[in-house]
Amino acid sequence: MTLAHDVDGDGPAVLLLHSSVCDRRMWDPQWPALRDAGYQVIRCDFRGFGQTPVPDRPWSEAQDVRDLLDELRIDRVALVAASFGGRVGLEVAARWPDRVSALTLLCAGMPGHLPGPELRAFGQREDELLEAGDVAGAVDLNLQTWLGPEADGATRDRVREMQRHAFDVQLAATEDVPRLDLGEPDLGEITAPCLAVSGRHDLPDFRQIAARLPDLLPDARHLELPWAGHLPSLERPAEVTALILDFLRETLPGR
Repeated sequence: MTLAHDVDGDGPAVLLLHSSVCDRRMWDPQWPALRDAGYQVIRCDFRGFGQTPVPDRPWSEAQDVRDLLDELRIDRVALVAASFGGRVGLEVAARWPDRVSALTLLCAGMPGHLPGPELRAFGQREDELLEAGDVAGAVDLNLQTWLGPEADGATRDRVREMQRHAFDVQLAATEDVPRLDLGEPDLGEITAPCLAVSGRHDLPDFRQIAARLPDLLPDARHLELPWAGHLPSLERPAEVTALILDFLRETLPGR
């Protein structure tokens, strides 16, 4: 199954990977700017998000991303990835380092990371709300947890719509399909330059991951945004778009 996706522009390829709070629409603010800067821009929905249905057989998000690149005949791509998408991006870059030219990670997760107490408490409360049938309450919990103080009302409404849609799709699934067990990826295999961005208002897990990546990867640096929560590309889209473009121009100049 092919992931639902969009492609536009001409030049070096940039693939946008979304947070699990959102879907590919989270990149609406960045899409035209990246295209106009001389890049071929791709964005996709993971399985169970946006327009991609839930899986009907064992699957791996990283393998899905590689399959999409193969289908589009893209040999090498820069990844711009948020949160869970960042975890997937790190796995793709570790398993197939020759396919990834650069990594921009926004408040990324990381393969093998063990959740801290705040993240575990969030997951437990979300499960309780969903098991009680309070989907609206679970959506509100996600907005309260993941959006920082800079997010305006329109942004909150946009994230609410994407998260509610994901819950509706996933809760309607009649079968629990396991992920493929590909083994733990070795982040030491990553060769792409990496910019790891964190938000000061984010949960400690994601701040700690971003701060650790320069010690784990051969060419990585960490930038903390003092104003940001967990979704900075939506909280201050113009500022984060400029940040992404600056790093891409440094590592992968557009046409």
